[in-house]
Formats: sequence, structure tokens, C-alpha cells
Amino acid sequence: MKALVLTEYKHFEMQEVPKPEIAEDEVLIKVEACGICGSDIHGMDGSSGRRIPPIIMGHEATGKIVERGSKVQGWNEGDAVTFDSMIFCGQCAYCRSGETNLCDNRRVLGVSCGDYRRNGAMADYVVVPEKLLVRLPKDMPFEHAAMGEPVAIAVHAVNITPIPLNATAVVIGVGMIGLLVVQVLRLRGCKEIIAVDLDKNKLEMAKSMGATITIQASREVDAAAEIMALTEGRGADIAIEAVGNTPAVQTAVRCLRKGGDATIVGNLSPMIDLPLQLLVTREITLRGSCASCNEFNDALELIASGRVDVRPLISQVAPLEEGNEWFHRLYQAEPGLMKVILKP
Repeated sequence: MKALVLTEYKHFEMQEVPKPEIAEDEVLIKVEACGICGSDIHGMDGSSGRRIPPIIMGHEATGKIVERGSKVQGWNEGDAVTFDSMIFCGQCAYCRSGETNLCDNRRVLGVSCGDYRRNGAMADYVVVPEKLLVRLPKDMPFEHAAMGEPVAIAVHAVNITPIPLNATAVVIGVGMIGLLVVQVLRLRGCKEIIAVDLDKNKLEMAKSMGATITIQASREVDAAAEIMALTEGRGADIAIEAVGNTPAVQTAVRCLRKGGDATIVGNLSPMIDLPLQLLVTREITLRGSCASCNEFNDALELIASGRVDVRPLISQVAPLEEGNEWFHRLYQAEPGLMKVILKP
């Protein structure tokens, strides 16, 4: 089969590789669409340590089952499916309590690190455990279904955040995940949704997707101070941070009311500085949000119904053979580029 292989950092090649074999509890999927995730972009240069070459990346994918293992039940060849990318063991304490996203033994499709290597879906075929499969709604385009994982991540972040009635919410960073969070918060009935970003164009998109107020942060504009002024000095009820660096997380903490909640989805910097005294004296709750946990079906339903609109976020659908070019254009943060979906 053909596959897009990261052969060395910052370099991909189309290669002919063996078609993967399935275990008794796995299925072989003919890939129809696979999105380039932000984690793939950060991984291609070696900075994350989770895409050690050679590796076939890709985990935001969808396709049709073409082969199934002997113990697979309830699925047939030809079924249109997507899948969670996080392979959980099902045996550890977290899995037994339903927190599969926190599995002690988790592995991720399209990831290679010091502990394991698991090829992903930027290829003609990918192998997926049966337990990760999610059936596509009728007539859902494969390109839309490939957005299931980022939507599920946004849904999870909102699900674990306590949202009071008529809440004032802040979304810091309105890239892909932030824009999806804005849409999900709108569905949860927030009175005000304040979007914060450095990029004016992203803020305009956030406005079109449900943000009621936008703030373009800069050296001259203190976003947290602006939010405090907008809320008459009280602060927002909740903040969801989708960047993952010190300035963004500090803004999330500083813009909240006493007793407010900040949920951190962004994971760009491994270490950050926190305004500890403010966190303590204002009794702010700070939580992390990791991937998703049983939200995939909800995510697909939201996409199918149009209540979460993924169409404006898909910048380009391109052949897999053009993957090297599109990876580099995303890596260089080309203006206007959001999600690029590759098709084998």
C-alpha cells in the first residue's frame, strides 16, 4: 500500500509499504480521509518527542471496513466508520472507572515515542481495534467525519467545566479547537462568549460561530484587564484555554471571578509560569482536559445536525501525495489555513 512516511524530521516521502495485518479484535480500514492535526505539526520537527521517524502519522481519520478479525462482532465489511485515536487497555483502574482517556497503558495511533510505535492513517489502510470504532451517521461526508476527534475534544473540555446559568465564558485561543469550543459553549446557553486571540481573522471567524465579544490581545492590549472591565470588575465565570503557553494560561486565570473555573486544553509548552497568589487568594479551580472520553458519538451527531459547523474550518482537501507540501504550509502558519484533510 501507499503511505506518507515521516522519514526524517521535517521531511515526508510517499512510500510503498506492506499492508498491515490485523489481530483477532481489530479491523482493517480503507482510509477515505485523514486530517492533519496540530500535534502532527508540532511532531514533525521533533519538538514534541512523539513522532520519532520513521512513522506514518494520522489519527483524525475515517473510512470503510474491508477486513475484520475473528472476534470482531457487530461490524461488517463496508461499514463506514471513524474511530478514537487513543488505544486504551481496558484493564487499569482508570479504564475500569470509565476514564479511558487517562488509561495507564494508552497508545495513540500515528505516534512513535520512546515507549512505543503505532502507525497511523496517512496511508491506504490503517488497523484499528474494534473497541475504538464509531459508526458514521447516514450520508455524512468522510471529510466531515474526519473532524469527529477535534469536535469530541472540544465537547470533552466543555463537559468537564462547571458552567453556571447565564455564564460569561472566555475562550483563549481560537484556532481549530477554540473555534469548536465557542460553538459548543453557544449550545450550552452561555450568555456571553468572549473570544481572545492574536489573529484578527480568527476572531472574525469566532464571531461568526457564536462569540459575542472578541478581544485581539497584544502588547498594548491586556486581554484579562479588558474582560474585567467588561464584567464591571467581577470577572468571567469560566475560561477555556486552547493555546498552552504562559501568557494564555495567565490570561485564563487573571480574567476569572473569585471561585471561577479555568480548563486548559492547550498543550504547547511543557512548563509554564502561574500567578499562584492570584490562583490561591481568588480560589480559582484549574483543571486539565485530555483528549475525549466517550464523546465521539455526540460529536458526530453535532456535526451531522449542523449544530457544530465544521465546513468553514476545512481549508483544503488534498491528495495524500501532496502531504509533504501541506505539512510545511501548516508548519509555516500560512495565513488563513486551518484544517487540511488528506485523501489517499
